[in-house]
Formats: sequence, structure tokens, C-alpha cells
Amino acid sequence: MTKVSKVIHNPTLATVEEHSPTSATFVIEPLHTGYGMTLGNSLRRVLLSSIVGAAVVAFKIEGVTHEFASAKGIKEDVVDIMLNLKNIRFSVKSDQPQQLRLEKKGAGPVTAKDIKLNADVSLANPDSLICTIDDPKGSLVMDLVVESGRGYRTIEEAGASRLHSDMIALDAIFSPVQRVRYKVESTRVGQMTDLDKLIMTVDTDGSLSPKDAFEEAAAILINQYTALAGSTRVEAVPAVGQADANDPESELLTPIEDLNLSARTTNALINNDIRTVRDLVTLSDSELRELKGFGSKALDEVKEKLAEMEF
Repeated sequence: MTKVSKVIHNPTLATVEEHSPTSATFVIEPLHTGYGMTLGNSLRRVLLSSIVGAAVVAFKIEGVTHEFASAKGIKEDVVDIMLNLKNIRFSVKSDQPQQLRLEKKGAGPVTAKDIKLNADVSLANPDSLICTIDDPKGSLVMDLVVESGRGYRTIEEAGASRLHSDMIALDAIFSPVQRVRYKVESTRVGQMTDLDKLIMTVDTDGSLSPKDAFEEAAAILINQYTALAGSTRVEAVPAVGQADANDPESELLTPIEDLNLSARTTNALINNDIRTVRDLVTLSDSELRELKGFGSKALDEVKEKLAEMEF
């Protein structure tokens, strides 16, 4: 018989599987019925829209006055260079706009690693192409403004914050999170069979680790909901199947394996989906006798152990 819980237990971050420095899968369980979709959707939206990142918001090429002009000795036109600049992923430690310079002479590709960085700025993709100098005697001098922010900023908003009026503004995608996928599966703990398990995979651009992005999204949600909760507080309940040392009833969450019962009795209980002391004490003697593979000796052993634990 499935037991209906009157409380909403806190989940746990069961596992974190790192596929690469830019991709990781998070498994959150056990979750209250329906909360897999509730948490998954809210975390996904925040991850994609609200994590702090950095991007180029304005630039200036020496000898170029506007985005529709051409740069002497450069294969790409300025519009193509603008698109390439948007692909460069930065990490900025300061809240202030960072002005950087790029200087390159001679024919060949110009990449992000040619940008002169300062102590507050680092690159996630140094090999990202900016343009190509096709004149052996050609050169490129470019000034960039990099800022940190959240979400998306239009070209009008970027233009209003330019350090110099002669710079060309760019619309900026700050988010370091490139993709978030999640699915919800069923899970169970003991006699509770209607719990959720949330499996979420986060891919970033390398300027921020998936774990840091995940934790920042959770922290943002905490702040938002705390502001709405007012003075109302709900008691934090340990995750199903996990004990809280400060809870006087924590022994109810003790796993069957930790009771030091005989192997035969332990296996019989687990095979009947009885995994914690709480599952055990909800059954009467007659219900225990009806369990498959559970005999009189096992019943006596369990009753003795429960008496020892004062249940």
C-alpha cells in the first residue's frame, strides 16, 4: 500500500556527471509528486536567461567610421566582423566596462587570442576567428568594449552605454549557457512510489562551468521566492530516505541495511520494498507475516530490534 505524505520533502542533488568542462548532467531526487516538472522548467528558464556572462558591446576599427564601410586590407566586411565579435566568449571579474585593444600586422587570420587582455578579463575561446588580413603589408587596430550582464541587450541599449561616441555598438548575448535539456522520470523510496527524479543537462560556452551556472540559477530562484514569501516560513524537511540529525524522528529514516539484522531478514525486507524504519513501523505483525520470504524468526528479530530502538 502506497503511503501518502503530508509534507513536501526537500530534494537532494544525487549525482553530478561531468561530460566535459562545458557539459554536465545533474540528477535531483527524490522530488515531491509533480515537482520534477516544476523545478525543471523554472531552473531551465533562469539558466537560459539570467546567468551573468560577458560580451563585446562596442568596437572601433582604425580607419572605419561606420559598420557599412570597408576596412582596407581586410577580407571580411565590417558586418561579418560584427558577427564574429559576438561569438567571442569572455569572463569578466569586474562590474565596470573593460576596454581592450587588438593590434595585428601581416597577412593571416586574426583571432580572439590576438586581443590584449587585462587582469580582469579572460577568454573562453581564443581560437575564434575575427577576420582575415589579406594584404601582406596590411594591419588591423581595433578597440573593444567588453561588459558583463544578464540575458540579451539590444543594440540601442548598448549604444547608450558606449565609452566613446565614435564606436560601433553591438547587440549583446551575455548568457554563458548555450543549451539546457531536462527530463522527469519516476522514482521511489521505500513504500513511496509516486516520486519524481529530475535529470538536467547543462551546456555552457566555457566562460562558466555548468555546475557554477546551475548553482547560480538555484540561488536566483531562492532570492526571488524569498522576497515573495514575506514572513511565512515552511519547515525544511529532509529528503525522503535521508535522516536529519537534529530531527527527533530521524531514526525513522534509518535505512534497513543499517539495523544490523541478519542478511536473510534484511534481504526479505528490501525485496518487499521496505527500505527504512518508517516503512517498517507502518506494518502490523500480520502484514509482516504476509511478506514474501518473511518467516516467524524474521518477525521476532524485527520486533526485538524495534523494541531496542523504542518503537
